[in-house]
Amino acid sequence: MTRRAVVIGTGSALPPRRVTNAELAERVETTHEWIVERTGIEARHIAGDGETTATLATEASRKALEAAGVTAGQIGLIVLATATPDQTFPASATRVQTALGIDDCIAFDVAAVCTGFLYALSVADNMLKGGMADYALVIGSETFSRILDWEDRTTCVLFGDGAGALVLKAEETEDQGILATRLHADGRHNDLLYVDGGVSTTGTVGKLRMKGKEVFRHAVVNLAAVLNEVLAASGHQAEEVDWVVPHQANKRILDATARKLGLPPEKVVVTVDQHANTSAASVPLALDVAVRDGRIRKGDLIVLEAMGGGFTWGAAVIRY
Repeated sequence: MTRRAVVIGTGSALPPRRVTNAELAERVETTHEWIVERTGIEARHIAGDGETTATLATEASRKALEAAGVTAGQIGLIVLATATPDQTFPASATRVQTALGIDDCIAFDVAAVCTGFLYALSVADNMLKGGMADYALVIGSETFSRILDWEDRTTCVLFGDGAGALVLKAEETEDQGILATRLHADGRHNDLLYVDGGVSTTGTVGKLRMKGKEVFRHAVVNLAAVLNEVLAASGHQAEEVDWVVPHQANKRILDATARKLGLPPEKVVVTVDQHANTSAASVPLALDVAVRDGRIRKGDLIVLEAMGGGFTWGAAVIRY
């Protein structure tokens, strides 16, 4: 038997305000048909006054704790993946900690943009296996609407806000929980997807900038490679996978990645049509949707994957 991090609960949160493509078309030069054809996105949720990365993360965490049957006081570790923290410091994870009424636990943020949740999951997995805690909250939460250039129709239509969370428990098991994770980064591609500001450079928050065609090309190649890599590390084959829960960036990327792996599209969880790209939140948000609607069941073999600015990319294999 091996000490592993087992997923025992999931949760998610979306701002109440839902913005359709038709509404966006009133604001920028675009159409519903143009957005759907290129991205598969039909709507997204946008945070309102008083809604922040930490408040969404807290709501998702409460739902995950309830699903797991675990009290907040049992959590010994909180790892929050985000590129849009409430403050430069302290970490938004500590705001979640306080909101949940936890007086003392390990709590910090991870910044790897859209791959952030995979990085956070890997960190929490290793900390639980190493005995640093017995229960962990792993969260992806974003308010990307705050860093969008609403005059740039090529980027503002792609993103939304939201949060997703998992509760992990350290258990002695052979073939359950997180079986393998693999992470990568290549900073040479900074100028393809970035925010044009920061504390140490411009003293401003900045706005998101992206060269979509180049990002698409790298995404398909990198995601297929890391999925094969993580499956090999877990000792499983692609045909054994019950579900792929990918980063929800673009429906065309999801389709192309599935084709490269030889996976049927019906095995891919897709939420990008209703949530758009919620960056670090997209994988746990999509996972929670599929768990709660009954598609993902106990014992299923699941692969998570993501790629984001940096470039960063990664994947995980989980026996749910």
